[in-house]
Amino acid sequence: MRKTIFVVDDNDTNLSKAEEVLEDTYDVMTISSGSRLFSILGRIKPHLILLDIEMPEMNGFQVLERLKKQPEYEKIPVIFLTGINDPETEAKGFDSGVVDFITKPFSAPVLLNRVKLHIDVTLLIKEHTEKLERSHQNLIFILADMVENRDSGTGGHIERTSEYVKILIREMQTQGVYMSQIATWDIEMMGICAILHDIGKIRVTDLILNKPGKLTNEEFEQMKNHASNGATLINRVIDRTGRDEFLHNALLFAEYHHESWDGSGYPHGLKTTDIPLQGRIMAIADVYDALISERPYKPAFSHQQAVDIIHRDSGKRFDPEIIKIFLDVNGEFRHIESVIKKK
Repeated sequence: MRKTIFVVDDNDTNLSKAEEVLEDTYDVMTISSGSRLFSILGRIKPHLILLDIEMPEMNGFQVLERLKKQPEYEKIPVIFLTGINDPETEAKGFDSGVVDFITKPFSAPVLLNRVKLHIDVTLLIKEHTEKLERSHQNLIFILADMVENRDSGTGGHIERTSEYVKILIREMQTQGVYMSQIATWDIEMMGICAILHDIGKIRVTDLILNKPGKLTNEEFEQMKNHASNGATLINRVIDRTGRDEFLHNALLFAEYHHESWDGSGYPHGLKTTDIPLQGRIMAIADVYDALISERPYKPAFSHQQAVDIIHRDSGKRFDPEIIKIFLDVNGEFRHIESVIKKK
């Protein structure tokens, strides 16, 4: 598949020459200003940007700064096109995040070879990153499966709740609910993060986890510790490997999914929007699945019974805004439930 290159320069001659050199190998889009670049980025995402430094209205450094502040664009490699040839400009450019400089007027072989080099490097990095992510995800599934297999009453719970979380987030983005927080969320990644919400159960004794009856008050208090234990375990990983987006979200799902909108939850007794959004979303997914699943101490409720119970707890146990979303998409929950239970 041909890669897309954006060339941003206010000089028509430079644009024409760059297009002539690159068009046989790449899909080239010539753009005359930084503001025009951002209007096009909303529709097309390039594999590489060739960016002139000296432009009116918005110069190359200003364009680069804006690119790096937006998560959806920050990883696009940028090469500066410049007639300026001094160490200070180069140092500032590399510090700001450019991957290379091409001096104007540029020669065809130099331009073509530099572009090819950075396209190839970017693809190589992406390939290795994807392999690492697949390995990471496989380890997560194995770890979560170990926890679930210890709890004989929750078969399929992790897989179902992960799908429920994705359904809720997708609809929240569609309807614009809490968009200042979730606009840039990767739905698939959030679903994988949610898989670890019960990881703290690995520290709960089998005698409690698989007790064939209702827990005593003391046993329930020990069970409640799984939220804090989950946070402790994930924090240990963060201490060893460093905080990243995945671990940060996994931590929030694990630690806060038993907090309640009215402050009656655990482990911290937080209220309303003091509860991280990940916890408020996970709470609905987790409780719905618990209600429609058979347990040693209760039968499985029907889908409609579960929906009614959750609806009644809007503003008490659950965030009212997310409950509105749940009521719109609960039919998708039912579909996921039936599909996974048939496996």
